[in-house]
Formats: sequence, C-alpha cells, structure tokens
Amino acid sequence: MFYVYILQSKLSQTYYYGYTTQTAETRLKEHNDGKSSYTKKLRPWKLVWVGVFRNREKAMNFEKYLKTPSGHAFSRKRLM
Repeated sequence: MFYVYILQSKLSQTYYYGYTTQTAETRLKEHNDGKSSYTKKLRPWKLVWVGVFRNREKAMNFEKYLKTPSGHAFSRKRLM
C-alpha cells in the first residue's frame, strides 16, 4: 500500500504534504522524532488526513497535485 498524508504543525499551523510506503502513523512518528530535516523545526506535528492507494504512481501524482496551489485549495476545502 502507498500513503499520501497531510500533517499540520501544532507550532505554526503550517501544513506538510507527504508520500510514504510506511503507515502514516509510522511516518508521523519519524517527523515528530526529528528524522526529517524539513519538518524538524516545526515539531510537533499532527496527522490531519491520510489517503491509501494501491498504485504507487497514482499516490505520487496525488501528492504532487496536493503541493500545487490548486491542490492546496482542494485539500483545505475537501480533505480537512
């Protein structure tokens, strides 16, 4: 399975969009443990949305879409 997830920083209300082959909960723990240099400074994070895909390419394309201005608007209106 492939996961696309959205995290929200409890510190700054910033959103982070990610893709993983691990469970989203495992990846969240890694973000909160400081194992990602990009998200380390905005800890702690909370999980606000998870999508599960069977197809790797579709998951990666959806994550890319969520990182666009249109994807940001979609996620805020439909996913959160």
